[in-house]
Amino acid sequence: MFSPNWDDSAAIGLANYGDLKHELHRKVIEALDLSVVSKLDPDLLKKELSTLVEHLLEQESAPLNIREREQLISEIQNEVMGLGPLEPLVQDPTINDILVNRCDQIYVERAGKLELADVRFRDEAHLRKVIEKIVSAIGRRIDESSPMCDCRLLDGSRVNAIIPPLALDGSSISIRKFSKDKLQIQDLVNKRSLTPEIAELLQGIVEARLNVIIAGGTGCGKTTILNILSGFIPDDERIITIEDAAELQLRQDHVVRLETRPPNVEGKGEVNQRDLVKNCLRMRPDRIVMGECRGPETLDMLQAMNTGHDGSLTTIHANTPRDALTRIETLVALAGLNISTKGLRHYISSAVDVILQMTRLSDGSRKLTSLQEITGMEGEIITLQEIFTFEQTGLSDDRKVRGKFTSTGVRPKFTEKFRALGIELSQDVFDPLKVYEV
Repeated sequence: MFSPNWDDSAAIGLANYGDLKHELHRKVIEALDLSVVSKLDPDLLKKELSTLVEHLLEQESAPLNIREREQLISEIQNEVMGLGPLEPLVQDPTINDILVNRCDQIYVERAGKLELADVRFRDEAHLRKVIEKIVSAIGRRIDESSPMCDCRLLDGSRVNAIIPPLALDGSSISIRKFSKDKLQIQDLVNKRSLTPEIAELLQGIVEARLNVIIAGGTGCGKTTILNILSGFIPDDERIITIEDAAELQLRQDHVVRLETRPPNVEGKGEVNQRDLVKNCLRMRPDRIVMGECRGPETLDMLQAMNTGHDGSLTTIHANTPRDALTRIETLVALAGLNISTKGLRHYISSAVDVILQMTRLSDGSRKLTSLQEITGMEGEIITLQEIFTFEQTGLSDDRKVRGKFTSTGVRPKFTEKFRALGIELSQDVFDPLKVYEV
């Protein structure tokens, strides 16, 4: 595995810890047989790296105590096997987002709040090396001719990278971490993101094959609720997922996962979400789950919902359910569809059954703040009726959001479909007197 071609007698003699680590890392890379490394078991590779670094440190005159030596070994292992300074952050289960603004400034999000991390990259070249490692692992590229990239880590975490000349202060990475623990609907009830009655209704909505759009802003939990809703899809149905960067965690066995592909260096070979939706319709799907509608593929998704592919699920960026409908109209216009406004709205109202509004509140908590049913059209306006709502009433002494979940007392029209399918709901699901204060 190792080549004996390093100079044992040459001491590094560097007082600076960062320079010492950089020089040791260089020597380790020179000593490795990279063709063998890729085939080694990770635990064995980690052990061999530790032995190699210990051997190199014996040649150095830099005074390091036991804790510093262990830290140095761990950091070099991260450089070789992981993502360098980002590896401890990726492994930390309390961190949801990792935001690298530049090589010497890294923020993380814990419990919905941002804080400055105590790690940094050595320089811009070090940061670029890690970016290229992330991007190349899934066969994508990033360079001056294509300075932006959406990709994912091998564990499914979503990554966006952007480099100069577009990023003026140096390369930047945004990582939305992949949750290793698959959340269930009861977890959201326990976290007070929704109520038991809403949870019961959501399960019925998916089982009744209603078309659902999950609306909300960035980081509000849209993908989380999409994952949970997909868990209610029966195991005997064929599910096809379509995403820009695959991150959905479906529990069923009969799942086909599709992911877009960016253009190559000549600008050819791109496969976008619209192409995947069209192809998906030829794959005999029972359910279509799209990670996010953000372009012309919205039209194709609506067409699928309107042509027998009931029970489709997707997300969209919008601040309210009404805004979500307006955004759908805007995205459909990108497809160049020549149709009147009234005709388009009628098409939307017949395709979509339910809109769920997710919101990240000021204390970082995420809640389902509105559940609304599309009931049809009145003139040229799509009519909505709210079934459940969350109302913020104030802040506690420790700045936590206070509020209450309530039912509006309106019994949705889709409960008739529930009865026809034998889906039972508790008698007090829509009781307006049942209030949950948080």
